[in-house]
This record gives sequence, structure tokens and C-alpha cells, in this order.
Amino acid sequence: MNVNDLPSGDAKKTLEFPHFPTRLQAVIWRNWGLVTVEKLAKVLVATPIQIEELASGMGLRKDDILCPVWHERGYLTIIRRNWHLLPYEQLLDLLEWTPDELAYVLKEDDFLWHKLGHMKPETVPVRYAPLTADEMQQTAVLKATISKYFSEDQTVLDNPFEFLKRYGNNAKNNSITKDRRSGLCMTYSYSAVYGDPLLNEKLDPYPDGLLADYAAAGVNAVWLQGTLYTLVPWLGESKYSDGWQTRLANLGKLCKKAEKYGIRVYLYLNEPRSMPPDFFETHADWRGAQSLDGLSFTLCTSKAPVINALKDGISELFRKVPELGGLFTITMSENLTNCCSRPQDIITQCPLCSKRGPAAIIAELNQALAEGAHRVKPEADVIAWTWAWSPEWDEQAVALLSKDVKLMCVSETALTTDAMGIKGSVIDYSISKVGPGPIALRLWRKAAECGIKTVAKVQLNNTWECSAVPYIPVPGLVEKHLRSLEAAGVRDLMLNWTLGGYPGGNLELLKLPKEKLALEKYGSECVKLVLNAWACFDRAFEEFPLNSTPQLYTAPQNFGPMTLLFAKPTGYTATMIGFPYDDLATWRGNYYPEDIFEEQFRKLSTGWADGLEQLKSAMKMVTSEKVAALADLLNVAEAVYCHFRSTYLQIRFVRLRDSVEKETIMGILDEEIELARRLIEVVMRDSRIGFEASNHYYYTVADLKEKILNCEFIKTEISKG
Repeated sequence: MNVNDLPSGDAKKTLEFPHFPTRLQAVIWRNWGLVTVEKLAKVLVATPIQIEELASGMGLRKDDILCPVWHERGYLTIIRRNWHLLPYEQLLDLLEWTPDELAYVLKEDDFLWHKLGHMKPETVPVRYAPLTADEMQQTAVLKATISKYFSEDQTVLDNPFEFLKRYGNNAKNNSITKDRRSGLCMTYSYSAVYGDPLLNEKLDPYPDGLLADYAAAGVNAVWLQGTLYTLVPWLGESKYSDGWQTRLANLGKLCKKAEKYGIRVYLYLNEPRSMPPDFFETHADWRGAQSLDGLSFTLCTSKAPVINALKDGISELFRKVPELGGLFTITMSENLTNCCSRPQDIITQCPLCSKRGPAAIIAELNQALAEGAHRVKPEADVIAWTWAWSPEWDEQAVALLSKDVKLMCVSETALTTDAMGIKGSVIDYSISKVGPGPIALRLWRKAAECGIKTVAKVQLNNTWECSAVPYIPVPGLVEKHLRSLEAAGVRDLMLNWTLGGYPGGNLELLKLPKEKLALEKYGSECVKLVLNAWACFDRAFEEFPLNSTPQLYTAPQNFGPMTLLFAKPTGYTATMIGFPYDDLATWRGNYYPEDIFEEQFRKLSTGWADGLEQLKSAMKMVTSEKVAALADLLNVAEAVYCHFRSTYLQIRFVRLRDSVEKETIMGILDEEIELARRLIEVVMRDSRIGFEASNHYYYTVADLKEKILNCEFIKTEISKG
């Protein structure tokens, strides 16, 4: 593959960032401390001294010590920051990747191409050039603006990724004692690199300290994603299985390591994966439906050679790694797999599968995986996740499953929502709306009738309602959900998707009710104030305007104050956990009226502020041995407030930017600046803030400072008239 083969999509003109005098300076600012000066100089065709001079002119001090870890664990952050600045050629040089490596990440790293908007903006190469006199004057203003808000001796107390060094502390310091909760409690790593973690042993997705923390929190299972042909060559020896021995060996090591902590390892599988046309030159009889883009075909599971080979592949997986605890599946949507997995993404239906119907195909596929596993390890868990199963046939599929398959449902699906009379419903990823919902309850009842064990997929620590914090401190809502699941007879839990795996926070409710938890963690002196704060947060969070997924995926609450403001409409469409832009219509899903959407975030942020005041009062009363725990809670709660309040202000700004209410707009800009400053203070003392495993860091201190430059620039333009 060469650079011209990388996807471009329906490319649009790139955004301008006029708060920087030049695009060259924008590139330096956004990569400073993430990419070495030497590499920046090479990419920009300059000398290191020239780059350092430009950086110094903007008030940046050289510090390249974290560049290696950013390259290994923060490459998604680097890609997002440069997406509108650099063409592919320079982006590849910045990352030191080949086109094939970037193509793989765009496709396989948790739908990155989708998050980036299915298109690469039209950018031109950025090269070094000396600043003009006018640009030097503008640069002096930029530096003065930063100096106005931040002193040069301001110290970062907790550098990005520093939290990785503290794994194991929760286990050492955990004074909360209670027997381990019965039933499955399965989580995803708080910090694993998503794409292909088993190929690089250095990027250990579950280090010992993290496993110890999970065990202390009551977690007894962890999971990671896998593609079967990259683990065992069940398709036959081919290029698709390159590196399978390494991945399998690392999986075995991980399973054995986890066993020491009483933790089992599970694989998340979408199988069988669709394959490109050249695969079928040797497997013509395996071909099923063709994808809509024409780039792949399904492997038809109604054909005996496919289903039998799949069983054998799963058997070989468990034979090679007998310590593997089990697996869970998504058989509808996500990736194109079986012939009915994504009907919207195929050109024509498979003639065999279309006659059988999805219930039979989905049930048979899950049973085949179970048969393959249980040939070798009868006690292994095989969990069929009903995500995206249709109500038209889901109970039929449950009835067709064998009793050695467990049934997992998203607990909160189809809960009704109400924002000032605007009705909606939940698909998933909700803590603000407490499950279980009607679909899960209905399918669990059906499973019970069929003698099938059940699992609830939940989110306890965070969701896309606000994923930039390790946990959203709303224990009252989480505890209510857990008690409702117990009442429904469901004890096995998948605690989160790729987000929410922090080994603390609301997970501690698995061991203690919130009243005892508050007493043990924060002490009797301030327990009442903490409980009052939690109650405020619970009530405020219930105001989150949620219907389906647009508000979760595209509104700014996951990025918070770092999201830039645009004085004029950009014309860009907000992307899924990627770029909110200024696309209010997509944020609200064209569902909530603008005024109601704005008002819900106003109520949410105002109510949350009330809880913050309670915590600040508690900090004046807490004893020295409990102060660290309370400071942790206050840090997280403060960050959540900044995200929700900024979302409210961004909605308000977009609604008012074309109006004559200049004074009101100036007030919005001033408050956005203040929120960025507040969040910077939190980020500088807590490296967890802004991080989420499948998106890396949403922002850095530099991004939040850029937001201040952005707001000050708009204020200046407004003042000019």
C-alpha cells in the first residue's frame, strides 16, 4: 500500500484556526511535548533550533521526555490533533508509520475512521518559514494572552499517563473489606491499547498492579477483543494470520498471570469476519453476501465447511490456551460477520441465509462457538450478547440456544426518557437512566423459561454521557441499578464496555452500600456532606437529555472545554466520539428542540455545582488520613462539572453567535475561559482526567490553553465590531 491508497472519503476544505498567526505554529503547538523537536523539525523541513525558537515565541518550554509513551499509548490523540492540519504524508512521518499501519489503525482501532468522520480534510503540506513582522506581532499577543492566565512557575503534579505507575495502590490501600460478590464481574482494562494488544508484549493490557486492583475491587474476570484468524490460523496458513503464534503465546501468559489474582480472561469475538475478494480465490465455496462497499464478502455460516472450520478454530484456541475463561459474542452489527449481521451494509442477501432467517443463523452460530469451546473445556463460559437483536425474532433465537450458552442483554435498553415533556428512549450507555429496561427483562424471562443462565451488561463507572473521567460520582443511581438487577435474579455482570474500567469509583458499590462506603472512605466527620453531594449529583445527572445515541456520541460532553468555538458555521457534521465541531443539530439528534436541549444541560450543570459546594465544605472537615480519598472525589466531580457546564455554554454560543446579543456572547466566552482554567488545574494534578482507553487522551493542558486563545480571539473580533 502507498499513501495514495489511504482513504479520503468525501473530503472537505480543512478548518482554519485563526487564533494562531500561522498553521505552522498550530502544528508546533499541538505536537509540543508529544512529538520530539527533532522529528517536528524533520516533518516541517526545519532545523531543531528554528522549531524551538518558534515554540519559545509562543511561551512553550521544551520537554520531550514523554514523547515515547505518547507514540505508544497516545497515537490517537496525535492523529486527532493533526487531522485538520497535516496531509497523510506528514502525518505518517510524524507517527513514523507505514501507510499499511495507518490503514490498519483507521479500520480496526475501535472504528477510528468512523470517529474521524469518514473523510480526511483537504490539507496542504506545512513547511517552515520565518515569521513576518505582522505574524511576530500576533505571536507576541498570543504569548501575552497565555502569560495573562498562567504563571511560568506553574507545575504539573501528575504528568500524562502517570496513573499507569500507580496500579496496585488501590489494592495496597483498600481498607474496605467484604466478601467477594458472587457471580461474574467482568471488566475491560482501564488503559489497554485497543487495536492489537497481544502482538506487542510491551503494551501489557493487564499489568500485575491493575489485576491486583481489580481483585481488590471484586472483579473476577477481564476481557479483550480478538479476531480468531489472528489467534489460530483457522482459515488455513495465510497472510491474515501473520503473528498468530506471538498473540497466542501472549494470551496464554496473560491468562496464567490473571489466574494468580483469581481473575479469568475472556475474549470478545465477532466471527466469522468478512474477508476481501482475494481470499475467495481459494475458498470460493465459503462466500456469502457482498458488502455494500464491494470490498469484502461474508463467510456464510449456513455452509457446513464454514461452520465446521469455525468450531475447529475455537477448539484449537482453547486447546492452545486452556486457561482461557470463556468468550462473548456480538453477532449482529459491529463488524460485518455472518450473512445477516449488518443487513444495511450488504448488496444482496445470501440465498441460503435469507431462507433460514436471522434467529436460526444467530442461534446456530453461538452454539457452534459453544460446541467448539466445550469440546475442549466444558466449563468455559460462552456468552451470547443480544446487542442489536431484533424484537421480531429475539425470543425465537433464545429458544433455539442450547443451555450451555449464557444470554447477555444490555440492561438499560428501551428505558423511556423525558426531558421537559420530550419523550425518548435509551439504546445503551446510560447511567443517568436506571435499568433494567423492558427488553432485557423480557429476554431474561424467556431465558429462564428455557433453562438458560443470564448476564447483564451495564456501565457502572462512566458512559459516553461523560467518559473523560474515571468515574461519574453518582452512586445513588448505580446502587439503584444493582439492586434492581438483583431483584430481577441477575447476578452475572459485564461491568462496562471499553470505557469505565477504572478499578475504583462506583465499582466499590459491588462490595458496600453507599452509606457505609462514604463512612469508610471519607470518615464520620464529613460523611453527611459527601452523601448530600452524591444526592445532588444523582438528581442533576438525571437531567441528562438522552434519546438513542446522538447526544452520547456527538455532543461535546466527552471533550468538554477543549472543544473550540467557531464564530461562523463550519458546515462540518459532528462525528462519533471524534469532533463535535459546532453541529448543534447533530448533537441534539434533530430531536430535542434547541431551547430544551440547552436548558437540560443548564439544569444538569447547576445542580452539579450544588454538589461541588458540599464537597468543598467536606474538605474543610476531613481528617488527614482520609483527605487523599476525598480530594480524588473532588477532582473527578470538578472535571465532570467543567464538561457539562461547557456543553451548556457551547450550545448557547452556537444559538447566539449570529445574534446581536454581544454582551451575552462575551459572558459565554469569559465563562468558557474560566472553565478551561479550572479544568487545567484538575488535569495538572490528576493524569486520569481526559483519558479513555479507546480514545487515549481527549485533551492535554495545551489543548485547554488553546481554547483560551480561541475564546480571546473571538472576543477581539467581536470588539472590533
